[in-house]
Amino acid sequence: MNIIEITRCVNACGLSYIRPENRIKECQLDLFADRTSAATMRANQLRLWFASFAYVLLCALRRIGLAFTQFARASCGSIRLKLLKIGALVKISVRRIHVAMASACPSQHEFALAHALLRRAGA
Repeated sequence: MNIIEITRCVNACGLSYIRPENRIKECQLDLFADRTSAATMRANQLRLWFASFAYVLLCALRRIGLAFTQFARASCGSIRLKLLKIGALVKISVRRIHVAMASACPSQHEFALAHALLRRAGA
C-alpha cells in the first residue's frame, strides 16, 4: 500500500489524520503550554507537566465521554470554552455532589451524555 491508497482509505473511513504539529500548536495555544516564564527551571517544568496532564485528560474526555457528540473532533480550546467553562451551582453534601446547570445552557445535553459515558466507563 502506498501513501495515496492509505490517504484514500483514511478519508473513506471518515478518519482524519491530524498532524503532530497541529497537536503541539493546540497544546501551546489552548492549554497554555508555552508559559514558561518562571524564574526557575523546576517551576517551568511543573507548568509543562500540568499542561501535558491537562492534554491527556482532554484527549481521554474526547475519546470516551464525547465520542457521540459534536465535540468528538473538537479542539481542546473549544471543549474548554463550550463545555468546561460553564456557570453552575455546585452543592456538596456528605454523600454526593449536585451540579445545577442553567436550563438555557447550550451544551447541556452534551455535558449530560459525557457524564453518563464517563460514569459507565469508570464502573
